[in-house]
Amino acid sequence: MERPVYPFSAIVGQEAMKEALLMNVIDPSIGGVLIRGEKGTAKSTAVRALADLLPERKAVHGCVYGCISSDHEHLCADCRQRVERGEQIVFESRPMRVVELPLSATEDRVAGTLDIEHALTSGKKRFEPGVLARANGNILYVDEINLLDDHLVDLLLDAAAMGVNFVEREGVSFSHPSRFVMVGTMNPEEGDLRPQLLDRFGLAVDVAGEQDTNRRMEVIRRRLAFEADPHTFISEYMDEQEQITQAIISARERLAQIKPDEDLLRTAVEISLHLGVDGHRADLTLVKAAISAAALDGSDTIGLEHILKAARLALPHRMRRRPFEEGYLDMEELETWLVKRLDD
Repeated sequence: MERPVYPFSAIVGQEAMKEALLMNVIDPSIGGVLIRGEKGTAKSTAVRALADLLPERKAVHGCVYGCISSDHEHLCADCRQRVERGEQIVFESRPMRVVELPLSATEDRVAGTLDIEHALTSGKKRFEPGVLARANGNILYVDEINLLDDHLVDLLLDAAAMGVNFVEREGVSFSHPSRFVMVGTMNPEEGDLRPQLLDRFGLAVDVAGEQDTNRRMEVIRRRLAFEADPHTFISEYMDEQEQITQAIISARERLAQIKPDEDLLRTAVEISLHLGVDGHRADLTLVKAAISAAALDGSDTIGLEHILKAARLALPHRMRRRPFEEGYLDMEELETWLVKRLDD
Protein backbone atom coordinates (compact mmCIF):
# COMPACT_ATOMS: atom_id res chain seq x y z
CA MET A 1 0.00 0.00 0.00
CA GLU A 2 1.39 3.39 -1.04
CA ARG A 3 2.17 5.91 1.64
CA PRO A 4 -0.24 8.91 1.58
CA VAL A 5 1.28 12.05 0.07
CA TYR A 6 0.60 15.50 1.49
CA PRO A 7 -1.42 17.50 -1.10
CA PHE A 8 0.40 20.17 -3.07
CA SER A 9 -2.57 22.52 -2.70
CA ALA A 10 -2.47 22.21 1.09
CA ILE A 11 1.02 23.70 1.40
CA VAL A 12 0.79 27.08 3.14
CA GLY A 13 2.67 29.92 1.45
CA GLN A 14 5.93 29.21 -0.44
CA GLU A 15 4.31 30.62 -3.59
CA ALA A 16 7.58 31.16 -5.47
CA MET A 17 8.59 27.53 -4.93
CA LYS A 18 5.23 26.21 -6.07
CA GLU A 19 5.18 28.47 -9.12
CA ALA A 20 8.72 27.47 -10.13
CA LEU A 21 7.75 23.79 -9.99
CA LEU A 22 4.55 24.30 -11.98
CA MET A 23 6.33 26.43 -14.60
CA ASN A 24 8.74 23.56 -15.24
CA VAL A 25 5.90 21.07 -15.57
CA ILE A 26 4.27 23.36 -18.14
CA ASP A 27 7.53 23.84 -20.06
CA PRO A 28 10.17 21.19 -19.22
CA SER A 29 12.71 22.95 -21.47
CA ILE A 30 13.08 25.66 -18.79
CA GLY A 31 15.66 23.39 -17.20
CA GLY A 32 14.42 22.40 -13.77
CA VAL A 33 14.55 24.16 -10.44
CA LEU A 34 16.86 24.26 -7.43
CA ILE A 35 15.12 24.84 -4.09
CA ARG A 36 17.36 26.13 -1.32
CA GLY A 37 16.35 26.65 2.27
CA GLU A 38 16.51 25.65 5.89
CA LYS A 39 15.10 22.38 7.14
CA GLY A 40 11.35 22.06 7.60
CA THR A 41 10.26 24.48 4.88
CA ALA A 42 8.26 21.97 2.78
CA LYS A 43 10.93 21.56 0.08
CA SER A 44 10.72 17.77 -0.20
CA THR A 45 6.99 17.81 0.58
CA ALA A 46 6.29 20.09 -2.39
CA VAL A 47 8.34 18.05 -4.87
CA ARG A 48 6.84 14.71 -3.84
CA ALA A 49 3.36 16.22 -3.80
CA LEU A 50 3.85 17.37 -7.38
CA ALA A 51 3.46 13.76 -8.57
CA ASP A 52 -0.30 13.81 -7.89
CA LEU A 53 -0.76 16.83 -10.18
CA LEU A 54 1.21 15.67 -13.19
CA PRO A 55 -0.78 15.13 -16.39
CA GLU A 56 -0.19 12.15 -18.65
CA ARG A 57 2.49 12.21 -21.33
CA LYS A 58 3.06 10.41 -24.61
CA ALA A 59 5.61 7.60 -24.81
CA VAL A 60 6.37 4.83 -27.29
CA HIS A 61 4.20 1.80 -26.57
CA GLY A 62 6.19 -1.02 -25.00
CA CYS A 63 9.44 0.99 -24.70
CA VAL A 64 11.36 0.28 -21.50
CA TYR A 65 12.99 3.71 -21.70
CA GLY A 66 9.77 5.60 -22.38
CA CYS A 67 10.96 7.25 -25.59
CA ILE A 68 9.02 10.48 -25.98
CA SER A 69 9.87 11.33 -29.59
CA SER A 70 9.63 9.64 -32.98
CA ASP A 71 12.77 11.50 -34.07
CA HIS A 72 15.32 8.81 -34.98
CA GLU A 73 18.10 10.62 -33.09
CA HIS A 74 16.09 10.66 -29.87
CA LEU A 75 15.03 7.02 -29.90
CA CYS A 76 16.64 4.26 -27.87
CA ALA A 77 18.43 1.41 -29.68
CA ASP A 78 15.41 -0.90 -29.34
CA CYS A 79 13.00 1.62 -30.89
CA ARG A 80 15.46 2.44 -33.70
CA GLN A 81 15.68 -1.26 -34.55
CA ARG A 82 11.89 -1.45 -34.64
CA VAL A 83 11.80 1.45 -37.09
CA GLU A 84 14.53 -0.12 -39.24
CA ARG A 85 12.49 -3.35 -39.38
CA GLY A 86 9.59 -1.34 -40.74
CA GLU A 87 7.47 -1.46 -37.59
CA GLN A 88 5.21 1.49 -36.90
CA ILE A 89 5.95 3.44 -33.73
CA VAL A 90 2.78 3.73 -31.66
CA PHE A 91 2.49 6.16 -28.76
CA GLU A 92 0.55 5.57 -25.56
CA SER A 93 -0.38 7.77 -22.60
CA ARG A 94 1.62 7.28 -19.44
CA PRO A 95 1.46 9.10 -16.12
CA MET A 96 4.33 11.51 -15.60
CA ARG A 97 6.27 10.57 -12.46
CA VAL A 98 8.68 11.96 -9.90
CA VAL A 99 11.73 9.67 -9.91
CA GLU A 100 13.97 10.04 -6.87
CA LEU A 101 17.73 9.67 -6.97
CA PRO A 102 18.85 8.44 -3.53
CA LEU A 103 21.84 10.22 -2.05
CA SER A 104 23.54 6.86 -1.39
CA ALA A 105 22.97 5.51 -4.91
CA THR A 106 25.84 3.78 -6.69
CA GLU A 107 26.96 4.71 -10.19
CA ASP A 108 25.49 1.48 -11.59
CA ARG A 109 22.13 2.18 -9.97
CA VAL A 110 22.04 5.66 -11.48
CA ALA A 111 23.41 5.00 -14.96
CA GLY A 112 22.38 1.35 -15.33
CA THR A 113 24.53 -1.74 -15.86
CA LEU A 114 25.78 -3.70 -18.86
CA ASP A 115 26.01 -7.49 -18.68
CA ILE A 116 29.54 -7.86 -20.07
CA GLU A 117 29.57 -11.66 -19.92
CA HIS A 118 26.34 -11.89 -21.92
CA ALA A 119 27.70 -9.44 -24.51
CA LEU A 120 30.93 -11.41 -24.94
CA THR A 121 29.28 -14.83 -25.15
CA SER A 122 26.24 -13.97 -27.28
CA GLY A 123 27.39 -10.86 -29.09
CA LYS A 124 24.26 -9.07 -27.93
CA LYS A 125 24.03 -6.26 -25.43
CA ARG A 126 21.97 -6.73 -22.29
CA PHE A 127 21.33 -3.57 -20.31
CA GLU A 128 19.72 -3.20 -16.90
CA PRO A 129 18.14 0.29 -16.79
CA GLY A 130 18.96 2.65 -13.93
CA VAL A 131 17.52 5.84 -12.49
CA LEU A 132 18.41 7.90 -15.57
CA ALA A 133 16.36 5.52 -17.73
CA ARG A 134 13.32 5.77 -15.48
CA ALA A 135 13.69 9.55 -15.38
CA ASN A 136 13.32 9.94 -19.15
CA GLY A 137 10.25 12.10 -19.80
CA ASN A 138 9.72 12.51 -16.06
CA ILE A 139 10.91 14.64 -13.15
CA LEU A 140 14.22 13.61 -11.58
CA TYR A 141 14.31 14.62 -7.92
CA VAL A 142 17.56 14.81 -5.95
CA ASP A 143 17.21 15.67 -2.27
CA GLU A 144 20.30 17.18 -0.59
CA ILE A 145 21.83 17.54 -4.03
CA ASN A 146 24.75 19.53 -2.66
CA LEU A 147 25.90 16.39 -0.81
CA LEU A 148 25.85 14.18 -3.92
CA ASP A 149 29.17 12.51 -4.78
CA ASP A 150 31.14 14.19 -7.56
CA HIS A 151 31.04 11.18 -9.90
CA LEU A 152 27.24 11.15 -9.72
CA VAL A 153 27.15 14.90 -10.32
CA ASP A 154 29.19 14.29 -13.47
CA LEU A 155 26.62 11.72 -14.66
CA LEU A 156 23.80 14.22 -14.12
CA LEU A 157 25.70 16.99 -15.91
CA ASP A 158 26.36 14.80 -18.96
CA ALA A 159 22.78 13.53 -19.18
CA ALA A 160 21.29 17.00 -18.61
CA ALA A 161 23.52 18.53 -21.29
CA MET A 162 23.02 15.88 -23.99
CA GLY A 163 19.67 14.33 -23.13
CA VAL A 164 21.37 10.94 -23.46
CA ASN A 165 22.85 8.53 -20.93
CA PHE A 166 26.02 6.77 -22.10
CA VAL A 167 27.26 3.66 -20.33
CA GLU A 168 30.55 1.97 -21.19
CA ARG A 169 32.09 -1.08 -19.55
CA GLU A 170 35.11 -3.04 -20.78
CA GLY A 171 34.85 -1.60 -24.27
CA VAL A 172 31.12 -2.36 -24.54
CA SER A 173 28.90 0.72 -24.77
CA PHE A 174 25.19 1.44 -24.64
CA SER A 175 23.11 4.61 -24.71
CA HIS A 176 19.49 5.61 -24.28
CA PRO A 177 17.57 8.92 -24.17
CA SER A 178 17.41 10.60 -20.79
CA ARG A 179 15.53 13.88 -21.00
CA PHE A 180 14.16 14.95 -17.65
CA VAL A 181 13.20 17.92 -15.52
CA MET A 182 15.78 18.03 -12.74
CA VAL A 183 14.58 19.25 -9.35
CA GLY A 184 17.07 19.55 -6.51
CA THR A 185 16.61 20.55 -2.88
CA MET A 186 19.31 21.53 -0.44
CA ASN A 187 20.10 23.24 2.83
CA PRO A 188 22.83 25.85 2.11
CA GLU A 189 24.15 25.45 5.65
CA GLU A 190 25.31 21.93 4.72
CA GLY A 191 27.53 23.02 1.83
CA ASP A 192 27.54 24.65 -1.59
CA LEU A 193 26.61 23.23 -4.95
CA ARG A 194 29.21 22.82 -7.69
CA PRO A 195 29.00 25.83 -10.06
CA GLN A 196 28.67 23.57 -13.12
CA LEU A 197 25.58 21.91 -11.67
CA LEU A 198 24.14 25.17 -10.31
CA ASP A 199 24.17 26.68 -13.80
CA ARG A 200 22.27 23.67 -15.18
CA PHE A 201 19.18 24.60 -13.17
CA GLY A 202 16.89 26.88 -15.12
CA LEU A 203 15.32 28.38 -12.00
CA ALA A 204 16.36 28.71 -8.38
CA VAL A 205 14.28 29.71 -5.39
CA ASP A 206 15.19 30.36 -1.76
CA VAL A 207 12.61 29.36 0.84
CA ALA A 208 12.28 30.17 4.54
CA GLY A 209 9.87 29.43 7.34
CA GLU A 210 6.68 31.48 7.65
CA GLN A 211 7.08 34.55 9.86
CA ASP A 212 3.41 35.45 10.15
CA THR A 213 1.92 33.98 13.35
CA ASN A 214 -1.43 32.98 11.83
CA ARG A 215 0.11 31.37 8.75
CA ARG A 216 2.62 29.54 10.90
CA MET A 217 -0.22 28.23 13.06
CA GLU A 218 -2.03 27.08 9.92
CA VAL A 219 1.03 25.09 8.86
CA ILE A 220 0.92 23.18 12.15
CA ARG A 221 -2.87 22.79 12.06
CA ARG A 222 -2.85 21.23 8.59
CA ARG A 223 0.06 18.95 9.31
CA LEU A 224 -1.55 17.59 12.48
CA ALA A 225 -4.79 16.98 10.58
CA PHE A 226 -2.91 15.11 7.84
CA GLU A 227 -1.06 12.91 10.34
CA ALA A 228 -4.27 12.15 12.25
CA ASP A 229 -6.30 11.08 9.20
CA PRO A 230 -4.37 11.41 5.93
CA HIS A 231 -7.09 10.02 3.65
CA THR A 232 -9.78 12.39 4.93
CA PHE A 233 -7.35 15.30 4.75
CA ILE A 234 -6.40 14.45 1.17
CA SER A 235 -10.05 14.16 0.14
CA GLU A 236 -10.69 17.69 1.40
CA TYR A 237 -8.23 19.04 -1.16
CA MET A 238 -9.25 16.91 -4.14
CA ASP A 239 -11.11 19.76 -5.86
CA GLU A 240 -8.16 22.14 -5.48
CA GLN A 241 -5.79 19.45 -6.73
CA GLU A 242 -7.94 18.89 -9.81
CA GLN A 243 -8.08 22.64 -10.47
CA ILE A 244 -4.28 22.82 -10.50
CA THR A 245 -4.03 19.81 -12.82
CA GLN A 246 -6.49 21.39 -15.23
CA ALA A 247 -4.56 24.68 -15.01
CA ILE A 248 -1.39 22.81 -16.02
CA ILE A 249 -3.12 21.17 -18.98
CA SER A 250 -4.62 24.48 -20.14
CA ALA A 251 -1.29 26.27 -19.72
CA ARG A 252 0.48 23.63 -21.82
CA GLU A 253 -2.04 24.15 -24.61
CA ARG A 254 -1.73 27.92 -24.34
CA LEU A 255 2.09 27.77 -24.34
CA ALA A 256 2.29 27.15 -28.08
CA GLN A 257 0.09 30.17 -28.75
CA ILE A 258 2.28 32.67 -26.86
CA LYS A 259 5.04 33.82 -29.18
CA PRO A 260 8.02 35.82 -27.85
CA ASP A 261 8.11 39.12 -29.71
CA GLU A 262 11.12 41.31 -30.34
CA ASP A 263 10.35 43.51 -27.35
CA LEU A 264 10.39 40.54 -24.95
CA LEU A 265 13.71 39.33 -26.36
CA ARG A 266 15.24 42.80 -26.09
CA THR A 267 13.88 43.23 -22.54
CA ALA A 268 15.32 39.89 -21.42
CA VAL A 269 18.73 40.71 -22.87
CA GLU A 270 18.78 44.21 -21.40
CA ILE A 271 17.84 42.87 -17.95
CA SER A 272 20.73 40.40 -18.07
CA LEU A 273 23.14 43.10 -19.21
CA HIS A 274 21.85 45.54 -16.59
CA LEU A 275 22.37 43.00 -13.80
CA GLY A 276 25.71 41.75 -15.08
CA VAL A 277 24.65 38.16 -15.74
CA ASP A 278 27.21 35.92 -17.44
CA GLY A 279 26.40 33.80 -20.48
CA HIS A 280 23.33 33.52 -22.67
CA ARG A 281 21.53 30.71 -20.86
CA ALA A 282 20.00 33.25 -18.46
CA ASP A 283 18.42 35.23 -21.33
CA LEU A 284 16.86 32.14 -22.88
CA THR A 285 15.59 30.84 -19.53
CA LEU A 286 14.13 34.23 -18.63
CA VAL A 287 12.13 34.29 -21.87
CA LYS A 288 10.86 30.72 -21.44
CA ALA A 289 9.98 31.33 -17.79
CA ALA A 290 8.08 34.53 -18.62
CA ILE A 291 6.05 32.69 -21.27
CA SER A 292 5.33 29.81 -18.86
CA ALA A 293 4.30 32.27 -16.12
CA ALA A 294 1.88 33.96 -18.51
CA ALA A 295 0.44 30.61 -19.59
CA LEU A 296 -0.02 29.58 -15.96
CA ASP A 297 -1.88 32.84 -15.30
CA GLY A 298 -4.21 32.09 -18.19
CA SER A 299 -2.91 35.06 -20.17
CA ASP A 300 -2.19 35.15 -23.90
CA THR A 301 0.19 38.07 -23.50
CA ILE A 302 3.33 38.55 -21.41
CA GLY A 303 3.09 41.37 -18.92
CA LEU A 304 5.54 43.15 -16.67
CA GLU A 305 4.56 40.91 -13.74
CA HIS A 306 5.50 37.81 -15.75
CA ILE A 307 8.90 39.22 -16.71
CA LEU A 308 9.66 40.20 -13.12
CA LYS A 309 8.56 36.80 -11.82
CA ALA A 310 10.82 35.10 -14.36
CA ALA A 311 13.75 37.37 -13.47
CA ARG A 312 13.32 36.64 -9.77
CA LEU A 313 13.60 32.89 -10.44
CA ALA A 314 16.01 32.69 -13.38
CA LEU A 315 18.72 35.23 -12.56
CA PRO A 316 19.93 35.31 -8.92
CA HIS A 317 21.97 32.09 -9.10
CA ARG A 318 23.64 33.29 -12.31
CA MET A 319 24.59 36.81 -11.29
CA ARG A 320 28.16 37.86 -10.69
CA ARG A 321 28.74 37.73 -6.96
CA ARG A 322 29.12 41.01 -5.12
CA PRO A 323 31.21 41.13 -1.92
CA PHE A 324 29.20 39.79 1.03
CA GLU A 325 26.05 39.60 -1.14
CA GLU A 326 25.78 36.14 -2.66
CA GLY A 327 23.11 35.93 -5.34
CA TYR A 328 22.18 39.57 -4.80
CA LEU A 329 19.12 40.75 -6.72
CA ASP A 330 17.30 43.93 -5.74
CA MET A 331 13.82 43.42 -7.20
CA GLU A 332 12.64 46.93 -6.31
CA GLU A 333 15.58 48.44 -8.17
CA LEU A 334 15.00 46.09 -11.10
CA GLU A 335 11.28 46.92 -11.27
CA THR A 336 11.95 50.67 -11.15
CA TRP A 337 14.56 50.37 -13.89
CA LEU A 338 12.36 48.12 -16.02
CA VAL A 339 9.27 50.36 -15.76
CA LYS A 340 11.38 53.39 -16.76
CA ARG A 341 12.89 51.44 -19.63
CA LEU A 342 9.45 50.37 -20.92
CA ASP A 343 8.12 53.93 -20.66
CA ASP A 344 11.00 55.41 -22.66
